[in-house]
Amino acid sequence: MSEPEVQFAEAQHLTGLIFRVAERAKDDFAVAVAECGLSLTLARAVLILGEPAPMHEVADQLACDPSYITNLADQLEAHGLAERAAGTDRRVKLLQLTPEGLEMRERLSAALEEGATVTRALTAAQRTDLGELLQQMLR
Repeated sequence: MSEPEVQFAEAQHLTGLIFRVAERAKDDFAVAVAECGLSLTLARAVLILGEPAPMHEVADQLACDPSYITNLADQLEAHGLAERAAGTDRRVKLLQLTPEGLEMRERLSAALEEGATVTRALTAAQRTDLGELLQQMLR
């Protein structure tokens, strides 16, 4: 096999493994979130909001259009999980969890930790190494 063929086969193998791990992680996330009664997007937003954050940053972290965040904030408020607050610059609205939202964040975190079959197979050191490798891959 030529060097380009070897590199292609390796890339194909690694990409396939990454996709399989990502799918399993998504499935684990969906099961954990279902137990908490939220949509996947609302759950992701609750997990992101450890600290109050400008709505545009929430959009960036969710990889969604900033125009969607208003709708998302409305949904979070309707569930009693978050509220809008003025930032230091009054033109920037922050999204922050309510006490109920903080409680939901703890429930979600516990459910995710319990149901994370992908990372459960790794030691603490391996999880640290994996995190560093994934960060490097995303640079």
